[in-house]
Amino acid sequence: MRLFPDKTRPDAPTQAGDGPAAGLTEDDVDLFARLLAAHQDKLYRVAYRMTGHHEDAQDLLQDALLEAYRSFRRFQRGTYFDKWLYRIMTNTFIDRQRHKKRAGRVESLDAPLIGDEGEAGPRDIPDWTHDPALHALRESYSEPLQKALDCLSPEFRMVLILSDVEEFSYEEISEIMSTPIGTVRSRLHRARAEVRQKLLKMGVKY
Repeated sequence: MRLFPDKTRPDAPTQAGDGPAAGLTEDDVDLFARLLAAHQDKLYRVAYRMTGHHEDAQDLLQDALLEAYRSFRRFQRGTYFDKWLYRIMTNTFIDRQRHKKRAGRVESLDAPLIGDEGEAGPRDIPDWTHDPALHALRESYSEPLQKALDCLSPEFRMVLILSDVEEFSYEEISEIMSTPIGTVRSRLHRARAEVRQKLLKMGVKY
């Protein structure tokens, strides 16, 4: 059972860096751009539903794409690029949530990114604030549901989104999250139960 309706959503940013990373050829960079273009809308949708905020989604997506770009030389050609990207985004999301919990703060979008050689660069993210598709996505994302999701641990929230939003199979989620299928099933069951309980407490029937 899906928790979210499927709505039109805006495109995600396409830039993951200013130039070829170490070990990447120009052909590799072109291939990365083509593969990313085929999945960027879904990536933003997941990032937005994971965070519930446009700015946080931009921040998460920027970090995940930067890591994917730097690691692209390790991507096995012929395998599923989308699953590889989701794995990186999952790890990035969980790491960021844990870091924010420990630090008790949220990193600013205006803060510079530090490259492989230690150089700082701006966060080059398109501004989608006035995009009509973004407003449509926000309207489909109810405040009670977001509050319920915010109560979930990062691992539970991610497995719920991958299953009930993106409709990945247990096997695919297991691969994306590097987690046994049994653990995926258990987390999904508990995540759904917790969301239902939170919604009921808020007076929302589910």
